[in-house]
Amino acid sequence: MRVLITGGYGFIGAWIIRNLLARGDEVWVFDLREDNRRLRLILPAADVAKVRFVPGDVTDLPAVSAAIAQHQITHVIHLAGLQVPTCRADPLLGAKVNVLGTLAVFEAVKAAADQVKRLVYASSAAVFGGPDKYPPRTYTWPLADDVPLIPSTHYGVFKCCNEGNARIYFQDFGLSSVGLRPWTVYGVGRDLGMTSEPTKAIKAALLGRPYHINFGGWTDFQYADDVAKTFIYALERPYTGAKSYNLRGSVVTLQEFHAVLCQVLPAAAQLITFGTTQIAIAYDLADDALQRDLGPMPRTPLIDGIRETVAIFRQLHQEGRLDTADLESPRTAPVVVDEP
Repeated sequence: MRVLITGGYGFIGAWIIRNLLARGDEVWVFDLREDNRRLRLILPAADVAKVRFVPGDVTDLPAVSAAIAQHQITHVIHLAGLQVPTCRADPLLGAKVNVLGTLAVFEAVKAAADQVKRLVYASSAAVFGGPDKYPPRTYTWPLADDVPLIPSTHYGVFKCCNEGNARIYFQDFGLSSVGLRPWTVYGVGRDLGMTSEPTKAIKAALLGRPYHINFGGWTDFQYADDVAKTFIYALERPYTGAKSYNLRGSVVTLQEFHAVLCQVLPAAAQLITFGTTQIAIAYDLADDALQRDLGPMPRTPLIDGIRETVAIFRQLHQEGRLDTADLESPRTAPVVVDEP
């Protein structure tokens, strides 16, 4: 495959690239600027050098189209977007990048016709409302992909808009696409966003530093390598339609996460603490449809994912390449479940 990844220098993009290169695929990253620091955390320099950079703004339709045509792209993964804090602070900018940028990608793929075999894009579990919006007396848990979407942030609303537009592109033009809804993705390179804090806690515990995770309650921990492989399988397996799918990893409380982390790094018992705030996104989401339509998909046990993360962090630390700036970065207050 000849794969173009918008926003490919981000955390999930780096893990997707790692998997694509291991398969022998060719990769181009379409992004505002070249920043391969996350790639360098999980790939040798020789592999990082194989990734081709295409500078451009995802909202610039001619630039996206030119990248697809010039490099004879056969598959597109669309990851470019702005996170919850930016969308909250500047909804107009959030809408421009997250919604208009996604429309530009769809338009470019449509114009490329049969050259592009598949488009897969990142939606988010943030399309769902808080767990209080889906009472067990009304809804069957875990929640299916098609329960009502009641997002509690601009970011979630923008993702709902993208899912709706994907459906219209299939309805009107027959353009198939797959939307994927990650939850708390963890692993080396996760340094931004509200749900990056468990990964930062793993790093802090390894270094013998205290760290407080700002939220609590339940969440769905999904290992980065599993999420990357899911994007790639969605890119290549037979599919017709425009559905958005839940992803599922290890659905546990922060207390359970902490207990597993302590099994891997016993020092975490004294170093790592966590809050009580439940993030306002339904956490128990079924991936039955994804497994049926595009599976099987990988699901690494939480303890194995933490062990692999620790192993990579430890190697980077031994090499003097473990950046700790993210441990001091400002925190993002979680969007909380509505009070009764």
